[in-house]
Amino acid sequence: MSLVKSKQRVADHGEVFTPAWMVEAMLDLVKGETERIDSRFLETACGDGNFLVQILRRKLAAVELKYGKSDFERRYYALLALMCIYGIELLADNIDDCRANLLEIFAEYLQLTPADDLYRAAFYVLSQNLVHGDARTMRTHDDRPITFAEWGPLGKGRFQRRDFRLDDLTQSAAYSADPLFARCGKHEIFTPTKPDYPPMTVSEIAAHAPETIV
Repeated sequence: MSLVKSKQRVADHGEVFTPAWMVEAMLDLVKGETERIDSRFLETACGDGNFLVQILRRKLAAVELKYGKSDFERRYYALLALMCIYGIELLADNIDDCRANLLEIFAEYLQLTPADDLYRAAFYVLSQNLVHGDARTMRTHDDRPITFAEWGPLGKGRFQRRDFRLDDLTQSAAYSADPLFARCGKHEIFTPTKPDYPPMTVSEIAAHAPETIV
């Protein structure tokens, strides 16, 4: 893989992609977290997903090791693994490629087609978790505050969604030594931007995806 798409993009945006060997070496520095299904990762300049793809691969390997004998749990925890991956990217083609790359890895692991509810749910999750915007200003490409969905497992095939603004998360992080997102369940620090959504099944999440997925 080339480390640059064009000299102009390097000049305009400083866009240079991290080589695969370096991605693996950097992820190995936090190996335990990359192999924990529910650990949350945010890549603030995610490009086309070379870090996030490898994180997802490691998480899915952990899913297979722990839940591979149960198809229901395998599918449930694979979606949870995907739900715990976040990214921000300035360039539109990169964010589209990043979503597509992660969805391909997820669908290949579970042998899904675009007609499957789980595929459609994953598509919608990625549309919420991977944001076209600027991490420096914490604004989306259309100048709204960057907001992320926190997806929590409730068991029995259900998930709980809460939304948090990135600027609130980073401001609150100044009061704690914990990593970003590490204490999303502690209400005294993090406040959702709206009341909790009702618990959702995979089919209910999938219903938010567009009718046609290309």
